[in-house]
Amino acid sequence: MSIHERKPLPTTDDNVNLFSEELIEDRMFLLASIVESSDDAIITKTSQGIITSWNSGAEKIYGYSAQEVIGKPISILIPPGHTDEVPAILERIKRAESIHHYETTRKRKDGEIIHISVSISPVKDREGQIIGASTIARDITADMATRRDAEEKLSAASQYARSLIESSLDPLVTISANGKITDVNEATIKVTGVAREQLIGTDFSNYFTEPEKAREGYQEVFARGFVTDYPLTIRHNEGRLTDVLYNASVYKDTRGNVIGVFAAARDVTLQKQASQYARSLIESSLDPLVTISGNGKITDVNEATIKVTGVPREQLIGTDFSNYFTEPEKAREGYQQVFARGFVTDYPLTIRHKDGRLTDVLYNASVYKDTRGNVIGVFAAARDVTARKKAEEELAEQRRRELERLADLEKFQRLTVGRELKMVELKKEIEALKREIEELRRNSGL
Repeated sequence: MSIHERKPLPTTDDNVNLFSEELIEDRMFLLASIVESSDDAIITKTSQGIITSWNSGAEKIYGYSAQEVIGKPISILIPPGHTDEVPAILERIKRAESIHHYETTRKRKDGEIIHISVSISPVKDREGQIIGASTIARDITADMATRRDAEEKLSAASQYARSLIESSLDPLVTISANGKITDVNEATIKVTGVAREQLIGTDFSNYFTEPEKAREGYQEVFARGFVTDYPLTIRHNEGRLTDVLYNASVYKDTRGNVIGVFAAARDVTLQKQASQYARSLIESSLDPLVTISGNGKITDVNEATIKVTGVPREQLIGTDFSNYFTEPEKAREGYQQVFARGFVTDYPLTIRHKDGRLTDVLYNASVYKDTRGNVIGVFAAARDVTARKKAEEELAEQRRRELERLADLEKFQRLTVGRELKMVELKKEIEALKREIEELRRNSGL
């Protein structure tokens, strides 16, 4: 009679002794069926390691039939190099210890070495004495091959990622949630002068001239997910300083949990020096200089612009360029003309100081571009022509007065010449009259 044909197990309601031989037999049959139907190798052995039971799963995994192994030592399954494993396991079993998911290797009947995951538990008699051990083993050879393949791919990917990281000339660093450095590349070692093993585990903020600003930077990454062009200055252990811009973002585990920050620093020391040099050139100019965005907002000014307007730099930046002239619309048309044509020359405007003083200027301006050739603003220089304009006005007034004097002289000359001409005519008339009188006298014989 098969297990499916056996009658149901009795219950307490049947008023039957639950420990009857028939019930025990049924339960033993059920247990044996479960063991036999398992794909795992289920083995029992004595405390000396002698095999006492062997299921069909064990036959499939190890290749031995039950008749071939029962009564033999478990060591027949142990491959070379693992002979000390069985005594160590048996000692633990004698101490009533259980072993769970222990991964090791075993040898099949055909000599093939397989990988197994094994759990081992003590077996006790009715008095509680340990008399052996039960083993459940699962063949994980295929899993191990898959795992090894995955590990090899992971190792290759890791080496590739490390190669990419190390090939970067920019300092790269990973930071834990509590601000500790977890990894660095060679560029970071060079810029700090500190060895990798000394950097890892220390505070990221320790290596900057402004530790608090550095701390705020990585905290901002955890809060927002990223930062771009975050300015910091790295201090080498010999005191050298390197100005950098950090770009950083969080990185996550396979479940999407944020586990740290990856940060890359671009060395902008030369760029900053060039910027400072350009700033020095700009500030050394006596002419007001200004940069203007595409929407007409002031983006930078020099000290001369501050003086001619009477407005501090921080109040000028971000305001309309046209606000500071007597003719705002003409000023607006001027910078729009620069964007349209690329430049203007000697464009006349009058700057109004906040206290009311006026300064006449001629603006020369051109567009400036980014590295890709895109126009990003206007650079304008104003030449103060107030004195020249005043001199021109004075010269014009002088010329006006001289012209008036010349006109008076010409008028006087015309009057004088007229009189002289009249005198000549009068003399001619007198001479003619004298000749007539003389002629009359001769004719009259007087």
